[in-house]
Amino acid sequence: MRPRRLSFAKSLTTGLVVAIVIVQVYPLAWLFVTSLRPAQDFAAGNPFGIPSSLTLDNYVRAFEMADLPQYILNSFVVTAASSALIVFLGMMAAYALQVLGFRGSKVVLGLFLIGIIVPVQVALVPLFVNYARVGLLNTYQSMIIPLVGFALPISIYLFTSFFQYIPRETYEAASLDGAGPYRIFFGITMPLSTNTVITVVFVNGIFIWNDFIFANTFVFTEGLKTIPLGLQNFIGAMGSVDWTATFAAVCVTVTPLLLVFLVLNKAIIYGLESGSTKG
Repeated sequence: MRPRRLSFAKSLTTGLVVAIVIVQVYPLAWLFVTSLRPAQDFAAGNPFGIPSSLTLDNYVRAFEMADLPQYILNSFVVTAASSALIVFLGMMAAYALQVLGFRGSKVVLGLFLIGIIVPVQVALVPLFVNYARVGLLNTYQSMIIPLVGFALPISIYLFTSFFQYIPRETYEAASLDGAGPYRIFFGITMPLSTNTVITVVFVNGIFIWNDFIFANTFVFTEGLKTIPLGLQNFIGAMGSVDWTATFAAVCVTVTPLLLVFLVLNKAIIYGLESGSTKG
């Protein structure tokens, strides 16, 4: 009876995993196939059916309708700069709170974590007014600053959770060897945090890469538009949309994220679950 129950549980688990994979993969597969589908075939036939033929004309029109390379470059600049600041500031804050410690550090950590529940919309008007006063509107900085600020709470939490598993003996041994706080940070804490850094960068990078609200509020010129903002150009007059060209543009813009995830997925998982002994 017991082996039969185990077999049933295994089959049920396998079925659930397969169902979840299908739900996750199907939209991406449909997006890619539709991006290769002729526009007339998509408009006249079943949008979810099998295409009668495949073509690359949609990608040609996508690059003709908007400056996709510039949008990708802008998104890369904003994502890279924001991620670097998030890692640097988040790691140092977590190091001070968890490793060095000080009176009231728990309260400070709690105040940081409150930021997780603050909606970004509450900051739009004050930021717009302040940016207008100091001349930061329509710049990379206008997008980077709020993205970093709203990403820091969860990043500090991830780094703090990891640092608490690093044995105190490791730091004590380094101190006995004459290492100061900065040397310990750069020589011990940072190398051990590689997988956590990758996790923080990827988790925040997804939201930064796909950010629309800050870019739409603070950026006005075509040359500074990021991918989500630039995709608005595919909406034509009277709301008409070239759907197949739009899907081709979306495929181009999501490909970098998929490639990064495929390359770094193991490090991301290890960063969420590993302690210092697994580095």
